[in-house]
Amino acid sequence: MHVQPYLFFDGRCEEAIAFYRDALGAKVVTLMRYSDAPPGDAGCPGGQPPPADKVMHAALQIGQTLIMASDGFAAGRPEFKGVSLSITADDDAQARKLFDALAMGGQVQQPLAPSFFSSSFGMVADRFGVSWMVVAGTHG
Repeated sequence: MHVQPYLFFDGRCEEAIAFYRDALGAKVVTLMRYSDAPPGDAGCPGGQPPPADKVMHAALQIGQTLIMASDGFAAGRPEFKGVSLSITADDDAQARKLFDALAMGGQVQQPLAPSFFSSSFGMVADRFGVSWMVVAGTHG
């Protein structure tokens, strides 16, 4: 069994993909737009798919993790509540780099600092509202 996060950016998926490429070194594995679906197969409630240029499905490789993403119904502002993605850095310098990149245009929830369980730990919501926990030097 394998569990993968699937993020719905509600119309901002392409912007998010570009951001994660720059911030995290994400690589696009798959990208399909609504225009790529056969007529009538977009699978949207009410029968109206989002605009043809919006992302129906994407897969991003970030380190060893595959994150899937979509514009969903492209109806407005994305909401990511009750979930956080945790990213483990190789060391404190990498943790700082990742944290600062994710924080650009976002909101720091807990500054990156040493904690009792890690040499670096911080929490940030990126510019899309996706919550991230950045951790390095964990003590097992």
